[in-house]
Formats: sequence, structure tokens, C-alpha cells
Amino acid sequence: MRQSPNIIITGTPGVGKTTHCEALAERVGLRHVSINQVVKDKECHEGWSDEYQSWIVDEDKLLDAIEDEVKAGGCIIDWHACDLFPRSWIDLVVVLRVDSTALYDRLKARRYAEAKLQENLDSEIMEVLLQEARDAFDEEIVIELTSNTSEEMESNVDRIEAWYKQWKIDNSADSA
Repeated sequence: MRQSPNIIITGTPGVGKTTHCEALAERVGLRHVSINQVVKDKECHEGWSDEYQSWIVDEDKLLDAIEDEVKAGGCIIDWHACDLFPRSWIDLVVVLRVDSTALYDRLKARRYAEAKLQENLDSEIMEVLLQEARDAFDEEIVIELTSNTSEEMESNVDRIEAWYKQWKIDNSADSA
């Protein structure tokens, strides 16, 4: 039994995953696990895609690289996908959403290639990552939050922090 929960914060690039993860990690002391960083640092990839300007992730290597850390609990996983993680590892899935105008501006500011920008906009509009989360995990652990403004981000972190505190109460040794 884990002493702390594992949370995935997922969504299309540009929705504020890293900002949410960093704020939450600072507030509650969970470890921010940036999958992009793990892929680079531990070489969990099959090379670079020039078209999308990103690493081609080897999911098996990635899962092997983070398995021990995540099974120990206390991780906030920061990545644009969630359906590859085993259900038994995850206690909460937060899918961040942003309106398409804000997302376009954020991705343009990151200088995304046109193909990558359009694919991410389409993914957000079609709710691809939200549906993947709902298909991969039990409905009661998947929440959708909007992240258009800094006020919404702050409110989201408050909400996830409250969930975390309740999880700790519900899963303490005293309640077992």
C-alpha cells in the first residue's frame, strides 16, 4: 500500500501541465515526474522525429524506467498521454483543457511546426486525450479541468490539493 497517491496531469501540449505539476509538487511535496525529461535523460526513445520535433517514445523502456519510483507512490506524472500507464499505478487522472484560441496562441509562441500545431489543435477540439483517459481508467478517478487563465490554474491546484489531502485521510494506516 502506497503512503502517497500517484496523479497524472495530462492534456494537449500547451494546456499548463508543467505549471500545474510544479505548483502542486511545491504545495504538497509530491515528486514531479516530467515524462519528457525521463525520455531524454534515460534514453527511452527510438530516435528523433524531424516532422514533429520530438522524441519517438519507447513506451516499454519508459515504463521500466519509472516503474519503481511510481510504484512507491507520491508522483505527479506530467505528460500528454495517460493510457500507457497501468491502472494499478494511478489514483487520479487530471485532464487539462484549454479553448482552441488560447491553445493556438500558446503553441504558436512555442514555435511549433505547422503540422504539430494543427495535430495538437485537432486533438484538443476532438477531446482525444480526455477520451483516452476515460477509456483507460475508471470514470471516478478521471477529472476534466479547464486551464485558460491563471485564476483557473490556481483553482485547479487548490482542487487537486484538496483531493490529495482527502486521499491521505482515506488511506491512512488508522483507517485501514
